[in-house]
Amino acid sequence: MASDRNSLDSYARRWMEIIAFASVGEENPWYVAYDSLAADFTARGEKLVSFSHYDYVGLAGHPAVAAAAGAAIISTGTGVGASRLVGGERAAHRAFERGLAEFLGVEDTVSLVSGYGTNVSLLGHMLGKNDVIISDGLSHNSILAGSTLSRALSLQFAHNDTDALEFLLRTRRAEFSRALIVVEGLYSMDGDIPDLERILALRDKHNAWLMIDEAHSIGVLGASGRGIAEHFNVDPSRIDLIIGTLSKTFVSCGGFIGAKQDVIDWLRYTLPGFIYSVGLAPPITASAHAALKVFSAEPQRVVKMRANSRYFLEKARAAGLDTGEAIGAGVVPVLFDTVEQTMRMSKHLMECGFYIPPIVHVGVPRDKPRLRFFLSQKHTFEDLDRVIAAMLAFPAARRPVAVSEHAAG
Repeated sequence: MASDRNSLDSYARRWMEIIAFASVGEENPWYVAYDSLAADFTARGEKLVSFSHYDYVGLAGHPAVAAAAGAAIISTGTGVGASRLVGGERAAHRAFERGLAEFLGVEDTVSLVSGYGTNVSLLGHMLGKNDVIISDGLSHNSILAGSTLSRALSLQFAHNDTDALEFLLRTRRAEFSRALIVVEGLYSMDGDIPDLERILALRDKHNAWLMIDEAHSIGVLGASGRGIAEHFNVDPSRIDLIIGTLSKTFVSCGGFIGAKQDVIDWLRYTLPGFIYSVGLAPPITASAHAALKVFSAEPQRVVKMRANSRYFLEKARAAGLDTGEAIGAGVVPVLFDTVEQTMRMSKHLMECGFYIPPIVHVGVPRDKPRLRFFLSQKHTFEDLDRVIAAMLAFPAARRPVAVSEHAAG
């Protein structure tokens, strides 16, 4: 029999010691039953404001979205019962994918049941042992996991350092048959963006492919929320692979890939995460499609979200809070010196009616704990003023940082 130290539960307990709440003696701030918590506040005649849900354009609970999901259940059922390859598609699948492709400005899209799984499956599938994946150092875990799964060599460059990317391409590209550059449209922990124009120039110069994970940039960047290509006024067809999620702006669940028609046709017959997984459930497809329609017809939602984001960023920086390199578009972190300080600030804000769980290692570097604010179209300037005031009322909220010039997105 294995010793207790080598048992699975002992192994798990040792890992749990890494988790912040175990080391600072605080209550566990994660996995809160948010709906029950919000109901408790309402029952007391108080308001709970969440800054931890990425409902950027305010469509969660929208009547048209909810109605579409309900109607889909009645007409088609709760699930599709098989992968689309062997069980057939529903008409709603292709209708949504074609509408999404038109919105993004790409030839076609394919949808998968997991946003995380989209990156893992795609990166693990498309390159071989003679290829290389070069990704940003702050890439999402799904990109790292997919790169690890791939037979290609995985290299990283310092976050948003295009000089470092150029160096890798110049010194290593010739060693490989194919090269894929991977960046994000909007970095979800830092609220900053890559230099798309220079990355495209490097892609072209060094005969590489470019994949952009736009999980957080669609609905946030660009005049009408079409993502980083619109933000930089770049033709989206120049991007080889656009990856997105249905859980942010589209208030549903799943992921998608946008690309040229030949690429999507190939993936529909070969991508493991698609052909070996069930198709999107009818209510998920219907709610995402309804959100796309509402969002496309009401671009003022993006305008309001961006106004809230800029207002919060400017007020927070003026108050001496450390917001890192955020540009003021959807995501704004507030960084603290220690995990304990971050945990206690989160608890303090909860007591003030603001739900913002802490972000600590392993989600971010150990020395950069933070509260991450997702700004929504639904927030009011009063909400933003009150949460900043609540932070300033807590001891040691400010950090002695030099505020640099940041371009508002």
